Order: sequence, then structure tokens, then C-alpha cells
Amino acid sequence: MEKKIKVGSDFSGVGAFDQALMLSGIGYETEFSCDMDKYARQTYIANYGEPKYYPENVYDREIPSEPLDIYMTSPPCQAFSMAGNRKGTEDESGRGILFYNSYEFIKENNPRFFIFENVKGLLSHDRDSKDSSQVGKTFQTWLNYLGGKSVNGNPIIFPIEEAVHYHIYYRVLNTKNFGIPQNRERVFIVGIRDDADNTFSWPQEVPLTTKLKDVLEDSPGDNYFLKEEVVNRLVEYDERNKAKGNGFGAKFHDPEKDNMSALKFGGGGADDLVKIKTNNSKGYDEMKEGDSLNFSVLASTTRRGRVGKGIAQTLDTGCEQGVIESGTWRTHKDGEGFRKIADGTAPTIPARAREDGSGQPVIRAESRIRRLTPRECFRLQGFPDTFKIPVSDTQAYKQAGNSITREVLSAIISKLNLK
Repeated sequence: MEKKIKVGSDFSGVGAFDQALMLSGIGYETEFSCDMDKYARQTYIANYGEPKYYPENVYDREIPSEPLDIYMTSPPCQAFSMAGNRKGTEDESGRGILFYNSYEFIKENNPRFFIFENVKGLLSHDRDSKDSSQVGKTFQTWLNYLGGKSVNGNPIIFPIEEAVHYHIYYRVLNTKNFGIPQNRERVFIVGIRDDADNTFSWPQEVPLTTKLKDVLEDSPGDNYFLKEEVVNRLVEYDERNKAKGNGFGAKFHDPEKDNMSALKFGGGGADDLVKIKTNNSKGYDEMKEGDSLNFSVLASTTRRGRVGKGIAQTLDTGCEQGVIESGTWRTHKDGEGFRKIADGTAPTIPARAREDGSGQPVIRAESRIRRLTPRECFRLQGFPDTFKIPVSDTQAYKQAGNSITREVLSAIISKLNLK
């Protein structure tokens, strides 16, 4: 019987580490997982069962006496991201100093390997130099504490007294380079204990053959479609489209006349696109079917890069991204809302229609903008459809946005000498 490796994780979330281990085909035993978010714990238990030791707070978590084979940690990244105002170790919430808790775990448990994951902004936080090849003071501190033996293959001649005896390697990896259509850059730090085989090479990138449209659900619910006022704040209406009254981003139908409030796109040819307002030389980006749309900051006048060409942009905790959904639609009864006709056939015509025609279903070939669904967000993190989502959409978006892409983490694990 093959021996199982012993693993543990802090800030475990919904189990991206478990997903990566399973994808790698590695037998493992979870010594502990740790997360204080009750909804993340609910999702974790629904998918893997409750670990034998499942503390909520890393400050109360006991450290196993026997060294783990792999310790995985992903301290909350907001303190080092643009969204968190890059307060770093001065973050009053304590998020920025949770690194030291993970460091203390490594120092005491002495695992064979450890893996850190964080936002790319960590590399440049508190950087004096304009030289982008230089890391900031915060990340250099991390390297000083974690890399007592070597950093990226370079021996450390005079390590700080508090440094743990590890060889560490760090690199920014992008999800889109590992088979998943999401532009998500994260920095990973791999630590290898000094008495272990410290030869390490980063996994090879692979061409992206999967497109965003390949991960979309066939029949999302009506509640995922953007409201008229939201689309109006995003779409650039040029004079030509206003005059023509058709083409992508042209107009909304009058629900009092045709029971359809969907944004009408279409018309064929070069006009089959949505012009999204953005702060570039043209004043807009062109969005086509299969592209993604970031609508997280509607009021911004300086926003750039709202449109992702054929891939999703970085998922955040709100997963506020949209796509174009094409299809044939009909109104609901009484003209309230509309739904997609999956097979393209018309519904049964009612025997009685109101005098104003509102009882008669209206069938139109339309394209509309909708937000990504929770399932699609998890697919964009590499999670299989067997993954259970037992929480609200709000919590599911948060969980997907906070997670780690399964394929990236699995590729890193596959490069560790776990024999």
C-alpha cells in the first residue's frame, strides 16, 4: 500500500490545496485545515468531510509535533493588493502580519516542503527603487525569514539569525498559462528543507486552448443578467448606432411596446460588438461574444482594461464580470422578465391575449450581457463540476475569488520530490 503524505494548511478556504493534491493523484492525509470563515468551512466540509483537526483561528491552532510533508499557506492578500490600499505590515486588521504566524509554524514544525501563495502586488510593496526587477521591503523581509539557505538557487552567505534553514524559490505564475482562461497572476514561494533534495524547477507553461466561452453554462438563470441602468453606464453609444437603431450596444426595446427589455445586439458583420466605455485613446473597448467584461467600478472615469479578450480577468471576491449571452428569448407571463428558449422553438401560444398584446409571448433573437455564475467562477479556478456549492451566490463568489487555481497549484506540487 502506497504511503500517504501528511499535509496541513492554514487559510484553507474551500480546499484548493485538496483539489490540487487530488488532481496530482497523490495520496494524502490531512493533519489539519484551518479557516475562520463559517461559510468556507461549510463548503469545505460538504466536499471533503470534516478534518480530524479543524481549528478556526491560526493563533489558536496547535502545531503538530511530527513534521508535515507539505505545509500550504495563503495569508489574506488584501493588505498587499491595490484593493487593500497596500498597507502591508501596517494593516490594522492584522492581515499583513499573518505571514509571521505561518513563519512560526514552519520554524516549529519543520515541514519537508512549504508553499506560500499571494497577490503579485506583494513583490513591489514598499519598494523604494523604480527598478521593477527589485522586490520591495516587505517581500524582502519574507525572503530573509524563509530563505536561510538559498533564494532562487543563490546561496545565502550571511542569513539573519531568525531565518529557517530552507531553500526557497519564488515566481509569479499566471492561471492562463496553465490551461485555464483566466488572467490571474499570483506569486508563489516554494520552500524546501535543507536536508531534503533541494533541486527544484518551475512547471512548464502550456498553450491556452480553452476559451472563456468553453466554461460557460448553457442555461443561466434570469437573475444573472445585468439591469438596464447598469448596461447604460457601461456601453458607449456612438452617433452611428443611435441613428441605425441596431448593432451591438444600440438600444433597449420598449417593454410597453414589445414586452422585451433586453439590450438588442446583432445585425451581423462588423457591428456585432459592444463598445464599452473605458479611458483609452478611443474612449471604448470592443467586446465580442466570448470576451469578458469587468463591471466592478461603474462610476470610474479612469478605468482601463474592462474587456478581457477571450478570457476572464482576475476573479475577485465579488466576481463582477460579465459575458455576452446570445439566444432566442421569450417574455414571461404578464410581460415580466424573459427567459431563454434552449432549443430555439417557440412556446405554446396562449388561447387568450390581452388587448394590449401583453398576454402574447414575444420571441426575439437577442444577445444580452450577464454576469458569470458561481459555477463558472469555480470552473475558472479549475474546480470540477462535482464540487459542491452549498452556500449563497454571494458567498460562492467570495469563495471562488479567494481561492487558488487548482491546475497551477497541482503543477507546482508535481515538481516536488515527495518520494
